[in-house]
Amino acid sequence: MVPFFRAADVEAAVSPERAIEAVRDAFVAYARGEWSMPPKVYVPAYPAGDFRAMPALGAGHALLKWVTSFPGNPAQGLPTVTGVVFLSDASTGMPRALLAAGAVTALRTGAAAALAAETLGREGAKTAAVVGAGVNGRAAARALLAIGRDVMLWDVDDERGRAAADELGARFAAGRDEALAADLVATVTPGREIVLAEGALRPGQHASLMGADGPGKAEIAVAELARVRVFCDDWEQASHNGDLAHAVEAGALGRDDVTELGAVLMGDAEGRRSDDEVTVFDSTGLAIQDLAIALAALERADELDLPMFDL
Repeated sequence: MVPFFRAADVEAAVSPERAIEAVRDAFVAYARGEWSMPPKVYVPAYPAGDFRAMPALGAGHALLKWVTSFPGNPAQGLPTVTGVVFLSDASTGMPRALLAAGAVTALRTGAAAALAAETLGREGAKTAAVVGAGVNGRAAARALLAIGRDVMLWDVDDERGRAAADELGARFAAGRDEALAADLVATVTPGREIVLAEGALRPGQHASLMGADGPGKAEIAVAELARVRVFCDDWEQASHNGDLAHAVEAGALGRDDVTELGAVLMGDAEGRRSDDEVTVFDSTGLAIQDLAIALAALERADELDLPMFDL
């Protein structure tokens, strides 16, 4: 019998603090070559959205996430992200668990945003802001709160932003400019328009770019990327499908200009070099992060009342 973790079960099993720890360990394991991750496969269904197949292998397990991104869904009362995570035993091929992909995605997205901010933000950085109060934006705010930051939210939908801030015990920013002035900024938008124009980031700031995770999306201007210190989750993936893709295509950035976060966490690469340096983390979302969250949830399967299936 195989357990199914519904969205509420995933959230009950994995706290934001545990998610950050798990995602940190996954970055390090991947950087060391202990975990592997074949390329993400996009199945376009544009202009409505796309489907993604994301495999990973590590810690004696294999994972496949089949997940969607349909940005127009909320207007129809539907979630932007849906799908399922399938976790298997890598020694026998037997299924171990099924998990709601939307909840796994939100947890690891929030964890990555906070982990990058914690790793790359300047010493003494206190204020944090999340631009975008959807499911993943709220997850980023929870994770930033979990690492002790003073968090504000801003959203183009004033009602949604205020409701999210009240729900999380955060502050709702008076405007986008106030949010973008925080020490640590996380942009979690659909990626259909630029949030950070050239010159938007001031000395000492850090920005985690979490929304531009597919072809055609962008949250930061190429000129702004070219003038700051750039980090990413995975060069191969980000240089083809993240904000980085636009800078690479324009010839503004190359491989030697970008540092992977895992290398910094391992101590093999330099992180922030001064209090005045501006750092940016381009996140495209990795299957190894999904694997880390799935394994963390599986640790607590016996404590939850989970539905079981005979596959």
